[in-house]
Amino acid sequence: MDIAAYMAEVGERARAAATVVARSTTAMRNRALLATAEALDAARSELAMANAKDLEKGRENGLEPAMLDRLELTPARIDTMIEGLRQVAGLPDPIGEITDMTYRPSGIQVGRMRVPLGVIGIIYESRPNVTVEAASLCLKSGNATILRGGSEAIHSNQAIAACITRGLSDAGLPEEAVQVIKTTDRAAVGELITMPRYVDVIVPRGGKGLIERISQDARVPVIKHLDGVCHVYIDSHADPEKALMVAVNAKTQRYGTCNTMETLLVDQDVAADLLPLLADAFADKGVELRGCELTRQVLADVVPATEADWEAEYLAPILAVKVVDGLDSAIAHINRYSSQHTDSIITENYTRARRFLTEVDSSSVMVNASTRFADGFEYGLGAEIGISTDKIHARGPVGLEGLTSQKYVVFGDGHIRT
Repeated sequence: MDIAAYMAEVGERARAAATVVARSTTAMRNRALLATAEALDAARSELAMANAKDLEKGRENGLEPAMLDRLELTPARIDTMIEGLRQVAGLPDPIGEITDMTYRPSGIQVGRMRVPLGVIGIIYESRPNVTVEAASLCLKSGNATILRGGSEAIHSNQAIAACITRGLSDAGLPEEAVQVIKTTDRAAVGELITMPRYVDVIVPRGGKGLIERISQDARVPVIKHLDGVCHVYIDSHADPEKALMVAVNAKTQRYGTCNTMETLLVDQDVAADLLPLLADAFADKGVELRGCELTRQVLADVVPATEADWEAEYLAPILAVKVVDGLDSAIAHINRYSSQHTDSIITENYTRARRFLTEVDSSSVMVNASTRFADGFEYGLGAEIGISTDKIHARGPVGLEGLTSQKYVVFGDGHIRT
């Protein structure tokens, strides 16, 4: 296969489809989503057979159990995909919304209209359910999308793509509105991220290595985050019960997510009282603590922390702990080591909370809440296509609105500029 020619053809078809999808009605796009849900439900046996091929190949290639687990399409996961499509269909349509209308002294009215981005390229690994999630969000927000899943899920993704195609056709939308790349050749990724003529934005979903490569090589804007080095700071004015509850949840509710706490900061004024309680709670959960010198003066058995621990995204039951000299030190540490994903303060002092919100430079900043809430569903976005730690366009969980842009609209009545 001539990869460059193939990808150019995919891009050209996506660009043409994007024009049609952008002018489609909400009802048409919702119908496509609901019809895709019906198609998935009817194709359970085909999905299971395709997924079995991927799982068998994965075992032959020595995929780790965790990767095989993410790859598997269980009946429950198919149910979740179907329900997800129905939920996205029920979300408000952002396209065409006009806001901020004002009259200017000249007499014209100026406002802003929400519009699709155009063609969105999404590159992801292992989990075939991402194919449905990404396609549904892009379609609902009026975009065409090019999806490049991991080679380990090629059969599953193609089976899902067939269902999406049926849904689009049922709604009278072009089948090219959602295209799943048919080749496992990695050169296809290199082409996709260097096609600004056809692709408006790239969203990589996967490990740090994948995202770094995409960010470095892309000639198309990228919506991304590299790490989830999230912090919880327990202030000297914290409620001890809240501090214990939030810190344990932020670390142990799930270990392998980007919004899991990786470093716990404790104010030195409360460290002697709280650290033993925290250590017992984390020990019950099987979490290894790595502490600074001051932490180890209270907890002698804690593993000494190194500089690398303050920058680590463990995605595992390991937690770095540091005792800090007040709010200024906590903010300085976070802004030095944070990946600008999610950081939280536990405090009953309103002034300190406001300072933390203002001065911590992350995409989500919280007061008295677990970092695990940094999620599109929890924020009321319905769903998300990923988390962005960039500062331009979308920041934080990226839902439907994050897959759109705005343009100025002007209303006049024969107005001319003098």
